[in-house]
Amino acid sequence: MKYARFAVIGAVVLLGLSAAAGEAAELWSSLASPDGMFRIEFSVGDKGKPLYRVRHGEDEVILPSGLGFVEAGGEDWTGGYVKAELGAAELHDSSWRPVWGERSLVRDHYRGAVVLFRRTGPLVGLKLEVRAYDSGVAFRYLVGTRGEKKSIHIESEKTEFCFTADHKTWAVYSAQGKYSKVKLSELRSSVERPCVLETEAGKVIAIAEAALVDYARMRLRRSEDSPRTLVSRLHGPVTAALPLRTPWRVVMAADRAGKLLENNDLLLNLNEPNKIKDTSWIRPGKVIREVTLSTKGGMACVDFAVEHGLQFIEYDAGWYGDQGKLTSDARTVSRGGLDLQAVIQYAEKNNIGVILYVNRRHLERDLDDLLPIYRRWGIAGLKFGFVQHGDQKWTRWMHEAIAKCAKYEIMVDVHDEYRMTGWERTYPNFMTAEGIGGDETRPPNEQALANLFNRMIAGPADHTFCYFNGYVDQTTSHAAQLAKMICFFSPWQFLFWYDQPSSAAGEPEFEFITALPTTWDELRVLHGKIGRYAVVARRKGDDWYIGCLNARKARTLEVSLDFLTPGKAYKAHTYYDDPGAGTRTKVGISRRAVDSKTVLSVSMGAQGGTAIRILPAPCILPAPKSP
Repeated sequence: MKYARFAVIGAVVLLGLSAAAGEAAELWSSLASPDGMFRIEFSVGDKGKPLYRVRHGEDEVILPSGLGFVEAGGEDWTGGYVKAELGAAELHDSSWRPVWGERSLVRDHYRGAVVLFRRTGPLVGLKLEVRAYDSGVAFRYLVGTRGEKKSIHIESEKTEFCFTADHKTWAVYSAQGKYSKVKLSELRSSVERPCVLETEAGKVIAIAEAALVDYARMRLRRSEDSPRTLVSRLHGPVTAALPLRTPWRVVMAADRAGKLLENNDLLLNLNEPNKIKDTSWIRPGKVIREVTLSTKGGMACVDFAVEHGLQFIEYDAGWYGDQGKLTSDARTVSRGGLDLQAVIQYAEKNNIGVILYVNRRHLERDLDDLLPIYRRWGIAGLKFGFVQHGDQKWTRWMHEAIAKCAKYEIMVDVHDEYRMTGWERTYPNFMTAEGIGGDETRPPNEQALANLFNRMIAGPADHTFCYFNGYVDQTTSHAAQLAKMICFFSPWQFLFWYDQPSSAAGEPEFEFITALPTTWDELRVLHGKIGRYAVVARRKGDDWYIGCLNARKARTLEVSLDFLTPGKAYKAHTYYDDPGAGTRTKVGISRRAVDSKTVLSVSMGAQGGTAIRILPAPCILPAPKSP
């Protein structure tokens, strides 16, 4: 299709010239990203259907797709419009510093506008707020008050995502499920978001959701009318006071999978700024889970944390009774042999925080009683277990619970099927969430690499690493576990999920674990193919950490260090799979001088990995201990 262009204050109006004789021309209004790479366009199609489409570079990644929703009682917002009006575009360019994150500075740079699809007569038009970033586009529905009508009941949403072909899709049918690569037309049921697709030409597309707080979660199902179209599927109806702003619908695209990870701050930018004035109590760090639920075990975990540079210990299910029974009471400690207050006091003396697991049954019933009690006890954080998720009621409850926790200076980790949508920017006491098939599920590296390039677009993931567990030797390697600690971002990193302090036996690679940060100043994805391999580089101050993870077949990757400061000397400490290392973890260590001109040749086995720590020279680390 050919276009004639007309500038409209930062937007563009495109007049489509029909290729078919006699076909009516369509008028498209367009909003371009600051660099012009992305463009989202709006028009009205047959039967007054509101339409949008998305271009990335020279490619149309979303073909004309429908918009709108249906109210309970039958009012239909998906048709009957006569034209699309794009308001004046405004250029926004600011930066903000996260309390913690994958980068120390986030730029919020986009063109924004409001689109109104007009109807004839007294019916209200369909209004959208739209933003075009250099990394993707986003839109959300705006519903104002309508006379005496002060609320709305949305039965279903009909946002479509029509693709140019039957793309390969990384499908997962539950937040912690197993990914499979299938064609769009082969999807069995609704899939999780972010939903990542790969085109034959190599472009990677992601459909995501941002700022889900008081609304039903969106998933994506295959359209009944088109095998290459996905349609939003809400997890139940929505009842909201007017005016209403829905969560954002997000389309990202890039020429490589790693770019989507590098651009995942787009979801943060679509959320409200930090609402916690004093954030001095919010502390990232590494965690060991205490598995014996005892005083002795807790004290040992505190000593282990001090010795190995961890910041937290966590007591999981069982410390207050059977989590499956409503008769259990999370306001008291019922576990025999556990003096929790003594452990908390010992931990405080050693600057170690204590995190407590509480099942959702007891949170839902007793949260307002629990929080002041936990504040008096001196706990650092809560892990919400088996949260109810998806529908509007429980989505609202959980976000309100996190905000309540902030008032008592309690940090939060949400477990099981929930996935983040960027709200950790607004309430940075929301440290991490599961929503991932982490180490508890014993994933081989190909599944970990599917999670990395799909789930991690959504934000932090509690991957529950099980460093010493026996399954590691069956499905992956210990050097690969070290690499995953870099690749998978979480400000709370649970590194020892099934392990006890006695599991460690002076492994020399503990120097890496001790030094490892959990928050970062910069992120770069140097290599990446979904489900196959990844090389992720992260910077903390002047130090760089590189995680190299591999699957399916042995391979060697060339890793250029051109991101290092030119003219400056560094030393690289490499932790790799070495059957001859003489330790049960079989991790070898090598050290060499490097600079910005160095290209490392990283060889990995079929389920292997390599972790690299690069420090400015001169730097002195202890020599590896003898086995």
